[in-house]
Formats: sequence, C-alpha cells, structure tokens
Amino acid sequence: LERDLARTYFRAMSNEIRMYKELGFDFRAVYVGGGTPTVLPEEMTDVLLELRSLFDVKEISLETNPHHLTDPIVDLLKRGGVNRLSVGVQSFDDGLLKQMERYHKYGSGADIKAKLSHYMGTFDTLNVDMIFNFPTQTQAMLERDVEIIDEIAADQVTFYPLMVSDITRRELAKRFGPIRYSQEKRFYLRIAEVLSNNYSCGTAWCFSRKKTMIDEYIVDYDEYVGIGSGSFGYVGGACYANTFSVDDYIKQTSEHRLPVMAKKVFSETEQIQYDFVMKLFGTSLDLGKAEEKFRGKFMKTLWKEISFFRLAGALEINDRVLKLTRKGQYYWVIMMREFFTGVNNFRDTCRAMVAASNEQKN
Repeated sequence: LERDLARTYFRAMSNEIRMYKELGFDFRAVYVGGGTPTVLPEEMTDVLLELRSLFDVKEISLETNPHHLTDPIVDLLKRGGVNRLSVGVQSFDDGLLKQMERYHKYGSGADIKAKLSHYMGTFDTLNVDMIFNFPTQTQAMLERDVEIIDEIAADQVTFYPLMVSDITRRELAKRFGPIRYSQEKRFYLRIAEVLSNNYSCGTAWCFSRKKTMIDEYIVDYDEYVGIGSGSFGYVGGACYANTFSVDDYIKQTSEHRLPVMAKKVFSETEQIQYDFVMKLFGTSLDLGKAEEKFRGKFMKTLWKEISFFRLAGALEINDRVLKLTRKGQYYWVIMMREFFTGVNNFRDTCRAMVAASNEQKN
C-alpha cells in the first residue's frame, strides 16, 4: 500500500514539474532531499530523466542513506544524471549510531566507511553528511570522525551542527540527555582547522576538495522552486510552502493546480537581509553585484550590520567583496542553525495539523 502511494506521489510530482514548464520556468540545478528519495529508485530516476528532458539541467544532487549504496541503485542514479550524491552518515562512532537508532538500520561505522570508500569516485561528488555536538559526543569521537573523512579522501563533507525542532529536541533528550551548546564552537573550530589542510569551504559547514556543487542551493541561486509536498520555494521576493498533506498534494496537482498552502512576500529590506545572510553563508558576497541587484540600496540598508560584524572580527572587505573570517564562519553556522530550526518547527506544526485533520476525517 505504501509503495502504491509512493508511486502515485511520484506521478503527482511529475504533474507539478510540468506545470512549472508551462509557466515558463527553467532549471539549471536540481536538489533532491527530504526523507529518503531512493526508497523507489526506479521512480526517482524516471522523475530525474523527465526533469532533464524538460529543462536545461546541468547538475543534480540527491540524498540517500548508507544502506542504499548498492550497485543497482548507484547505476540507476547515474543513469538519471546525478552528479552529486549526499550520504547521511551523521557519525562513524558505533555508540552514537546506536543512540541514534541507526546502527541496526545502516550498519557499523566500519561498514559505512567501507561502503563510502568503495563508491568514492563513482560520482563527480560524493558528499558525506555528518553531525556534530551530540550531547554524548566527546572530542575524541569528533576527532576520529574527521580522521575517517580524511582517510577515505571524501570528495566533500558537510558537518551540520545538531539542529532540532522542539518536538525532536524532546525525543533526543530521552536518548542523549539535554542538548548543550557549550562545546559547539570548540568542535566547529576544530573541524574547520583540521579540514583546512585538504578542503576549502563551499559554505560555512560544507568542505570540498575541489570546486564543486555544494550542499545549499540557497547560496548559489537567487531563486528556487520547491517541488513536492512540504517543499519551500523563493521566487520574486516571496517565500512559499507547498501543502504538507500528501493527499491534498496529489489531489491539487491532479487538478492542474499548484499545491501552495502559504506565501510570504518579503519587503525590499527583508530581501536585502535575506541575501546578506544566505550569500555570506557561502563565505563571500560580491558587493558590486548586490548593489546592482538592489539599485544601490544594499550598503545603505545594511551598513550598521556590516560594521558590527567587521568590528566583531567576523567579516573582511577586499576589492568590494565581503568575506567571512573563521570566526565569522561559526557565527553563520549559528544563524543557519537557528534558521533551519525555525523551518523544522514550522514543518512539525504543519504535519501535526495534517495528522489532526486526518484523524477527524477518520
């Protein structure tokens, strides 16, 4: 039954994609995340092939979990045009994996390391998603995680700080104890220090061995369209969210209606602030381009904020380019952690509303 629903959902996604084609949109890059999109790899590949047939797609990034690193699935994803495969590992420490209830699902840290080593070089970029600042994580555990990344010569690694919604926070506290931020800065600075030998920053928390597709489309693209239930988009200075009800999503797309449930139009000042945060998350911001985009209003709007971060040692200006210092990278990690925590809280609220509505119907 769930697989039948998933297939219907993929058809609904195809309907939404074609609506954007009819509206005149074109896409150069595709980022596929949310859940595990490789649960039905054949259907996922068909969607990717359709995207490539309809739009001028140059890059495709897709998320998966370690147990889906198999030859049949990898072959399908390559046929679908995936350039960057991002594998959710979180940690190589067996104790942490057991606390996260991932050990029995995806294998030991040694098993995962072996799989990553085997498939390294198969895609343009094989990214390893990691998390730091678990309540029970020690400096030694973190150091070992970073060592393994270097040992397998990972193309790219994204070290996310632990960021959880209010609901997830309560669940994590039962397994790990209360979340503390006292060691977060120390952990981040150590990660950045060690990786700086062989990696450069694509974003404040994404480290790459070569110039390649990064983990966040919000950095590289001024606008983006969200496809699928519960996805977010940012177009024409407005942020919108698709319905979180899968049933409603399928129904609306089948009726040739975009499944948007909420929209927020940003003022010009809010758009400038948004660009400031998101572009600098990618570690640098071209002031000339920003001034051109906002008709000379960028510095006039943000001179106080920029002055503050320069005085705090977080920003430098060279040749009209704002650049994060190492200290600034951590400040942006904090801001993005809080940003995504807010997004996750919004998602949890919407999902709870959908669940309550479904209970009433039943």
